[in-house]
Amino acid sequence: MGCIIGLDVGGTFIKGLVLKDGKAVYERDVPTRAGDELADCIEGLVEELAAGGGVTFSQIDGVGVCCPGVITDEGAVVKAANLGLTNYPLGALLAGKLGLPVKVCNDANAAALGEAKYGAGAGVKDSILITLGTGVGGGIVIDGKLFEGNKKAGAEIGHMVIERGGVRCSCGRYGCFEAYCSARALTQSTREAMKYDTGSAMWKTYNYDTADGRTAFEYMDSDPAAKKVVDKYLKYLACGVANLANIFRPQKILIGGGVAAQGTRLTKPLQTLVDAEIFAADYAPVEIACASLGNRAGAYGAAALFIDGGE
Repeated sequence: MGCIIGLDVGGTFIKGLVLKDGKAVYERDVPTRAGDELADCIEGLVEELAAGGGVTFSQIDGVGVCCPGVITDEGAVVKAANLGLTNYPLGALLAGKLGLPVKVCNDANAAALGEAKYGAGAGVKDSILITLGTGVGGGIVIDGKLFEGNKKAGAEIGHMVIERGGVRCSCGRYGCFEAYCSARALTQSTREAMKYDTGSAMWKTYNYDTADGRTAFEYMDSDPAAKKVVDKYLKYLACGVANLANIFRPQKILIGGGVAAQGTRLTKPLQTLVDAEIFAADYAPVEIACASLGNRAGAYGAAALFIDGGE
């Protein structure tokens, strides 16, 4: 494709970029206007991106958009609470306003596709992105294409159970991957460890309210309480990653989100644990690596919906 615009609609900002021959030539973000004004907001951003990227609408092959929530095949947003949307025909509205082909998908799935096409997953056919942030999300790419399941409602990897009868998850189930491996869960485990061990070195820099997902990793080499938190976190994370590896057997599983900022301090021990758990690891290895596109992955993936094999 020649020129494509990719947009990632978040609760606070819409991130946009212009791709020419697979390379980003211009980027711009604008504050999100949620609810019924969203399509107008996106239309304005597309116009700014085209101008900034030095292209006319006639040169644009398509506009890809990703946002939270379940997205229908027609590009309607079934529900996105933080955007104030219910059964919102985003794709149809934008196509009418712009006079251009428009494709819409879920933001986590788009991020996975972006990493697969342009980021750390480039060069392999099968990859999975796991984002460790406030929740646990991600997406699955098989043979270069997104796997989204029936009505695009699948690939909710954060809600597979890894501890039967465990901690209650926000989805209502007990023992979900998200309930144990989100940055929120890591923060809670760290604070509980500090509360239990008042002599922990973590108290030198943090208190109960300021401790977060970085705290235990920061002190893991010098404080037994911190190391215990990290070791437990990694075991649960390895369980979820190994489940995905055994089911889909991708060449790469990429870790994104805030926790991924730990880099090899996270991925190196995680690789060892996963290798020990997955079936036939020597025959069909699965590489664990950090995602590389950061908060632009969704916009890249939205644009990639127009690349052959994107959907």
